[in-house]
Amino acid sequence: MELIPGNRLTLLQNGMEYFPALEAAIDDARREIFLESYIYEYDATGRQISAALQRAARRGVTVHLLLDGFGARMLAQAVVDEMRAAGVQILFYRPKVSAWSLKRGRLRRMHRKVAVIDTRVAFVGGINIIDDMDAPGQIPPRFDYTVAVEGPLLAEIHQSARKLWTQVAWSQLRRYRSRRHPEPLELAPCGEVAAAFVRRNSIRRRHDIEEAYLEAIASAREEIILANAYFLPGRRFRQALIAAAQRGVRVMLLLQGRVEYVLLHYASRALYGVLLEAGIEIYSYHRSFLHAKVAVIDGRWATVGSSNIDPFSLMLAREANIVALDAGFSATLRDSLLEAIGGGAQRIAPDRWKSQPLYQRFLAWVSYGMVRFLMGMSGYARRYEEA
Repeated sequence: MELIPGNRLTLLQNGMEYFPALEAAIDDARREIFLESYIYEYDATGRQISAALQRAARRGVTVHLLLDGFGARMLAQAVVDEMRAAGVQILFYRPKVSAWSLKRGRLRRMHRKVAVIDTRVAFVGGINIIDDMDAPGQIPPRFDYTVAVEGPLLAEIHQSARKLWTQVAWSQLRRYRSRRHPEPLELAPCGEVAAAFVRRNSIRRRHDIEEAYLEAIASAREEIILANAYFLPGRRFRQALIAAAQRGVRVMLLLQGRVEYVLLHYASRALYGVLLEAGIEIYSYHRSFLHAKVAVIDGRWATVGSSNIDPFSLMLAREANIVALDAGFSATLRDSLLEAIGGGAQRIAPDRWKSQPLYQRFLAWVSYGMVRFLMGMSGYARRYEEA
């Protein structure tokens, strides 16, 4: 992982900060837009962003919209046709989805949330195109982050977005092509943050995000704060956190307290006992739905992105994170996480965890076993547990 200096990073919390910034950037676009999203709902937010993309296409901007075939499967064809009629180029990553297949191809999804506007600004994080305030049965908004990136790192993000678009276009024999504009080989520095664009795919970058985490955890000396929506780490990741706690590092995990996917929710709880015994603090977030995938280590290293710490993100999906080595940016994220812990989470006490009813422990371990079984059916269980 190469850290590139000279960037300006702006932390955006939740859709309330992200979507106005994204819409403004789209409206300022003059040449080219790449937008990638796992979920694209045609709700109030989806209509707002769709209208902005159509406005850009009509004034001559080349607009590329890449959506996941599973995550965006509910997007109506009429909406797709309307955007295409306005000039928006739309592709779906792995569009053929079978509910009855356990083949690896079904599980390999495009989970990235990336936008690049004119190589002027990029957005990388965990927020889908979906209305944060429309959360039936939950207290809105969803808790998540995106980073606005300006500076030299943009060149790498732009190259990655263009490359992925081209790969998907060729795989589907579509004639959509990204318009070629003369781009500077090096973008001028505009800030003081050293940062990296870290992504995961199944070819050359299978473990890049996980290795970035493990390297930072191994070097931690004071504090690790990790917030994750779906937390089911493999053996190496668990051991790294436990080793950090044993050498005196304060390890704080902010994890999902509300149930979205029952199997993953209870499977992750099967690991709580061993983590609590090692002295790791676990906080269950209940204020709203936790969708964040972020971490801050020793107040200087931080990451924000789309990758969960679970087998699906770390072994199967295309993911993208920003890693920053900067005290200022890290402090902003750390303060936000501590506020969430203090005002929206409950600490899980080791004593109470040990005394929980037997049926709850049984449910957790059955769920964990089922996740392992599903990974085994797809051929990944052993590789993930040994990762």
